[in-house]
This record gives sequence, structure tokens and C-alpha cells, in this order.
Amino acid sequence: MRSSEVSEAGARPTLEAVAARAGVSRATVSRVVNGEAGVREVLAVKVRRAVDELGYVPNRAARSLVTRRYDAVAVVIAEPETRVFADPFFALQLRGISKELTAHDVQLVLLLTEGRADHARVGRYLSGGHVDGALVFSLHLDDPLPVIINGAGVPTVFGGRPGWAGGEDSVRYVDCDNRGGARSAVRHLAGLGRTRIAHITGALDQTSAADRLDGFRDVLPGADARLVAEGDFTPAGGERAMRSLLDRCPDVDAVFAANDLSAAGALRVLRASGRRVPDDVAVVGFDDMLPVAEQADPPLTTVRQDIEEMGRLMAAMLLRGQDRSPAPDHAASVVLPTELVRRESA
Repeated sequence: MRSSEVSEAGARPTLEAVAARAGVSRATVSRVVNGEAGVREVLAVKVRRAVDELGYVPNRAARSLVTRRYDAVAVVIAEPETRVFADPFFALQLRGISKELTAHDVQLVLLLTEGRADHARVGRYLSGGHVDGALVFSLHLDDPLPVIINGAGVPTVFGGRPGWAGGEDSVRYVDCDNRGGARSAVRHLAGLGRTRIAHITGALDQTSAADRLDGFRDVLPGADARLVAEGDFTPAGGERAMRSLLDRCPDVDAVFAANDLSAAGALRVLRASGRRVPDDVAVVGFDDMLPVAEQADPPLTTVRQDIEEMGRLMAAMLLRGQDRSPAPDHAASVVLPTELVRRESA
């Protein structure tokens, strides 16, 4: 490296050093490094070669002052860390988000909420000019985060259908067809000749659980109210709900659980009670999280939603809004289809 390319031994290469190596102006280097148009390809190639040879790394802090971009996106999960790291749903969604952001050289900043103090912390962080946008999911109906995030003024995409008044018309979101998937699960059980079909709900302060309950009722509008037991999307919640169902309705012959984790809990209780699955009680879950569904005993029939793709689409939608993608998409929402996957439990 020539002495003119660094100010002193061991110093970090500068834009001026790259410009000197490439034989172009500092402004040309800046445009290439920042991905701006207007530079002839032959010059851009020289700049990129000089960047590689010198090991130049852009100063993100300085660049953000000019471009007003921080190359970072906040992922806000409205759940405590004990839930996030125990449920593979979140790992799958984060993997989809991470893949899309990484492809665009954007950093992921994970923010979790344990309580009201965390809501205020998230608001301060988003308002502080640290990120270009936010991806938010697992919201509850009384969650103050939508108002807080709106006040922060950052572009946002939500995971899941908004549950607040006017939300579906005013925000961008990605979801799956929860209601249609639930209908397919219950129709499958009814098609097997089951007549006492129960439902273990998810947390009913979340739109996904409410939509799946509505799908159950679409197919069985006159179902005995005792055949609906509230769960919370966890294995323990599935166990509690299944025990309650067996106490209230010992003749239950089928169960649609709002997610695979709840179904796994229900299977354990059925096995402990001496019920054979699917001979005595057929069981269908929702999600098709392979580590859960395939390793259940017996392997779980379930409604598949593409969780990883939902995360990827959330990130892609946010980045498209920042003109980072050559394929513009102005859709305010995306609802992915679901599919029943048949295994041994039903």
C-alpha cells in the first residue's frame, strides 16, 4: 500500500485513499459506495476493485448523516424472552427476516417486550434515529406498541392481521389464512366421521387465535360451547385445555388445536388418559413446525403455514418501501395460503 493511501501506519483506509488507488474523485467513490446511480460502469469497477484491495469499510455513522439511512431494522416481538426462545415459531420467522435483511446488507436489531417499561424503551429507541424501520409481530389486542411505533415515525410492517380499529386499512402486514386453514382442519375431522369435535384455542387476545376460532365456528356453528377450551399457544396451555375438555366432555372424539405446541400438549394428556390417537380421538394442529409435528407421538396432522416465508416477506415489504428492491410492490398486505398436511394423528 502506498503511503499516500493512509494517513499513518495501520490507519483505516479512507475515501481519499480509495479515490487515489482507483484514479477517480472522492465524490465518485462516495456514489459507488453508497449505491447511487450516475457512475459509469468502468469507473465503478475501478472503485470496487480499490475497495477490495485496500479493505475499505464504510463509516456507517458518517454515511447515515448524509443518506439518512442506518442500514438497520428493528424486529419487535411483543413477547417476553422466555416465550420467544422456547417457541420455534419465532425462530422460523426470524430466520426468514434475517435472510432477507442479510441479502441487502441490513442489520437486524432484536427488541423484546416483557412489560410496560419495555414498551417505553422500544419507543425511545425507535424515535432515536437508530434504524430505518421496524418489523413487529405477536401483538396482543390491548398492546400499546402500535400507538408508540406510530409516534416514533418509522416505516413499519406488522406480522399478523392488525386487531385494532382501522388497522387493516392503515398499515402494511403479512399474515396467513388463519380462518381458512382452521376450516380445512375441522372439515377434515368431520370428514372422518367425528361428531364431537373440540377446539383448543390460542391466546384469544391475538388475531390469529380469534381467526382460527372463527374458522372452527364457520364449520360447526352449533357446536356445544363446552367443546371450546381456551389455550395460550404453549404445550402447557394445551395440556390444561385438554384436561378440561376430558372433564367436561369425556366423549370428545376429535380435537383441533390452534397450534402444534398446543396439540403436542393435548397428545400427552390423551395418552396419559388411555385414549388412543387417532382411534379414539383424532388430533389436528396448526403451523406444521417440523420439529414439533413430525416428532409428536403420533406424528401430527396439521395445517401448514410458511412461517419463514412470512418473515421474509415482511422484511422484503419494508425494504421495498425504502427503494432497496428493483421490484416495487405497493400492496398494503399479503395473506399467504395454508395447506392441510396429513400424518398419523388424524
